Amino acid sequence: MKKSYWYFIGIFVFALLIWFFTRTGNSEKTVIQVPVKYGRFVISVTTTGELEARSNEKIHGPNPSALRNARIWQYRIEKIVPDGTVVDSGDWVANLDRSDLANKIKDQELDVEKLRMQYTKTQLDTAITLRDARDALVNMKYALENKQIIVQQSIYEPPATQRQVKLDLEKAQRTYKQAKENYILKSEKARANMKEVQAQLSKAERKLNELNKLNSEFVIYAPKAGMVIYKRNWEGKKQGAGSQVSTWDNVVAILPDLSAMNSKTYVNEIDISKVKKGQKAIVSTDAFPDKKFTGIVTEVANIGQQMKNSNAKVFEVIIQLNGNDSVLRPAMTTKNQIITDVIDSVLYIPVECVHNNDSISYVFTDGYKQQVLTGKSNDEDIIIRKGLHKGEEVYLYPPEGAEKWKIRFLHKK
Repeated sequence: MKKSYWYFIGIFVFALLIWFFTRTGNSEKTVIQVPVKYGRFVISVTTTGELEARSNEKIHGPNPSALRNARIWQYRIEKIVPDGTVVDSGDWVANLDRSDLANKIKDQELDVEKLRMQYTKTQLDTAITLRDARDALVNMKYALENKQIIVQQSIYEPPATQRQVKLDLEKAQRTYKQAKENYILKSEKARANMKEVQAQLSKAERKLNELNKLNSEFVIYAPKAGMVIYKRNWEGKKQGAGSQVSTWDNVVAILPDLSAMNSKTYVNEIDISKVKKGQKAIVSTDAFPDKKFTGIVTEVANIGQQMKNSNAKVFEVIIQLNGNDSVLRPAMTTKNQIITDVIDSVLYIPVECVHNNDSISYVFTDGYKQQVLTGKSNDEDIIIRKGLHKGEEVYLYPPEGAEKWKIRFLHKK
């Protein structure tokens, strides 16, 4: 029981100490005064963005015309080098999935085999048909010669018999003539059939050769030395292994020119009216925040777009970086300070120093509230057009009891 008593006493004393120090700390406000500065005032729009190469060479997949002829509308990236890999010209970059093409090659091989068999069969049928026709012609010729002999021998026969054998000869001559003409027609038809089958076979073999050639293009090599960067799809996702590539946008990856970089950023619709082509910018990266790069705005979109999972409208802005640095890489996150205005020789103080009461702006200075006329502002400071002097000190936050101080107006009312 005695032990529990001292335990509760200890908790009470500890809670009392916490209350005392917390109350004491809250009652004491830190008083900070800052001087009124004079000089060059920079107004800017600050955004985040992403580095991209100003120009790049696309690493294309297989011949798009050949793909479409094969009725392949898209293919899958099976394997690809890691994003950011440095390669030499001719180095392996990616393997593409051949399963769809392999099935088409197999089907085409079967078609070629069938047509070859059909071609051989047509050759044999034609040879047999024409041989039979030639044999029939030979037999008819022998029969015709026999008829001619009979006519010659019939000169001693009665006129009716002579007339009959002459009619038989004429009939045999007509039959032989028709058979010769039919043989010519059959030969021409056989040649036409052979040409048709041969044309079909040649077409099928050509298609098979094209498919086999296309098959060799499913291994992708670098067209030149550089750093392989994954292409982004319309959703902004990188197309790595397993991604589908359309034959209408037949790009597997890209090789950016790292010697010339841009920062692509987006400005909200409130600030876009301040941003113009030709404005200077200061760019840094999250990876190397201490390094600053100068740049210039080269493109400002005329039409806004809605960001994903947001109702805000933004406008794409391209900032061209001056010079180059080996540390810069595509897709690095950037912080962009676009300088929209520069005003020389003005007074300015931190925006936290300025307070408002109805239509009056004022600052806290020694013992009173000083009315001020303000001008343009940036993210940190605001211009003071009237009411303060260079070097004069103002409070960053209201000191204790400052709410009761009187206002000193710029003009008596």
